[in-house]
Amino acid sequence: MPHHNAPHPADTEHPADTLNRASYDAVAPEWDAARQAFYGRERNYLDLLLEDLPPAAGRPLVLDAGCGAGRPMAEYVLRRGCGVLGIDRSPAMIALASRRFPQARWTIATLEDYPFGEPCHAAILWDCLFHIPRQRHAAILAKAVRALHPGGRLMLTVGGSAHPAFTDVMFGREFFYDSHPPERVADMLRGLSCDILLGEFMNLPTDGREKGRYAFVARKAG
Repeated sequence: MPHHNAPHPADTEHPADTLNRASYDAVAPEWDAARQAFYGRERNYLDLLLEDLPPAAGRPLVLDAGCGAGRPMAEYVLRRGCGVLGIDRSPAMIALASRRFPQARWTIATLEDYPFGEPCHAAILWDCLFHIPRQRHAAILAKAVRALHPGGRLMLTVGGSAHPAFTDVMFGREFFYDSHPPERVADMLRGLSCDILLGEFMNLPTDGREKGRYAFVARKAG
C-alpha cells in the first residue's frame, strides 16, 4: 500500500529530529541488512503483546510507531494475522517498509506530531522514544495509550538509566539519545491506567558507553 506523509509542524521541531531523520535516511540500507532477526527476547515480548487482544470486527490493528524498515517487528505482526499501521520519521525507512510489506499502511511522521487518532488493538514503540528529548515522552505515551482499545497492550523500550541526553555513532552516523529511567516510565504508565505485565532490562547500563535498555509490555485498563 502506498505510504503518505503526515503533517509535521516545523515550529515544533527539535534539532534531534533533524539529526536522527538525516542519519536514519543515510544508514537505511545498512540498518535494513542488519535488522532482520529478533534480538534477545523480542519475540517473547511480541507474543505477550498479541495475547488476548480486544475483540475486532476484522483483523486487529497494531500500531508500529518508530517502525523503521518493518523488520522484524511489523513482519512478525503481519504473519500473526494482524493489520499494521507503521509510522517513522525517516522517508528512506518507510520506503523500504512499503516496498517489502505493501499489505500494511506506512506513514512518514514524527511521534511528537502524529495524532494517534486511529484506534488500535496494540501499539509498539520500540527503540524510538529514546531518540526523542525526554520532556516529550509523557505526551507521546499518553497519545499512544489513548489510541488503544480498552484492554489493548503497549510494548516499548526506554533507556536503562537517568543518564543525561547524549549522541553516539552508529554505522558511521551520529544519533541523539535521551530517556527517563525505567522507574519513571513505569510511573507514567501506571498514571495512564496501564498494568505493567513485563518490565526487564535488555541491556544493563555500565560505566562505559552502554547506558542500558529496558523493555515494557503493559495493558490498558478495560
